[in-house]
Amino acid sequence: MADNLSAIVESSEAERLATGFVFTEGPLWHPDGFYYFVDVRKSMFYRLTPGGKPEVLRENTGEGNGTTFDLQGRLIMCEGGNRRVTRTGADGKIEVLCDRFEGKRLNRPNDVVCRSDGSIYFTDPGLRVPLAQRELPYAAIYRVDQSGAVSMLADFEYPNGLAFSPDERTLYVANTRWAQYIHALEIGADGAMVRRRIFADMSSDETDGVPDGMKVDVQGRVYCTGPGGTWVFAPDGTRLGIIRTPEVPANLAFGGPDLRTLFFTARTSVYSLRVKVPGQPHPWYRLRGR
Repeated sequence: MADNLSAIVESSEAERLATGFVFTEGPLWHPDGFYYFVDVRKSMFYRLTPGGKPEVLRENTGEGNGTTFDLQGRLIMCEGGNRRVTRTGADGKIEVLCDRFEGKRLNRPNDVVCRSDGSIYFTDPGLRVPLAQRELPYAAIYRVDQSGAVSMLADFEYPNGLAFSPDERTLYVANTRWAQYIHALEIGADGAMVRRRIFADMSSDETDGVPDGMKVDVQGRVYCTGPGGTWVFAPDGTRLGIIRTPEVPANLAFGGPDLRTLFFTARTSVYSLRVKVPGQPHPWYRLRGR
């Protein structure tokens, strides 16, 4: 632990819940009492109940990465290797939510969030797709509304993790490559971007980790995995400190019945850490009354 985090962090150190993976990502708390996460490199999707062992729910995810729920509780997953975003129903049927924009194939969908109006926002960086295979010339953030219509919110250098502010008027986006920073996009009533600004600089002399997964707590603090650990920012962009874990995480999620457990996907392992302030609940949680 480091810096001024005593008002936020409760545990003295993170607890390792499971290990033996290659590169974990896509953490997501299910209100029935378990976490979802993926191993990107192995294309595996897991469920983990605290105190238990990871259970494989799906193989061959196409390098599945970021996950969220829609307003019906269906799982949304970015399948980077398959170059698509999918939705999995309660019956296990997998549907393509989005794989093209204006008829052109997506690059490599990375992370995804759901807004309370039911729209889905996801990032689509292009750097890891060979130039000859790119149909879209830019990396971008896209929005899928409840009718299934797809619109481009903004183009970016390398958009990665993203999260909404508690009032959903700001969408935070981590930029991973070249300049390392968090962008803040002002979102209008129609779900489109109004304007954008730099929220926080995440450049660092530490070489392990890049701006990646993000979450926001109920008081508007932004938690973003990055160089050396998980950076915590006040709502005005002031850095409060870095949460250090045994392995640098790529993503995190708030979980537990009180949403006061941080669940980290950190390369070969997953960890948890208790905090004093709950995370911002997913819109579906609120619809369920949890």
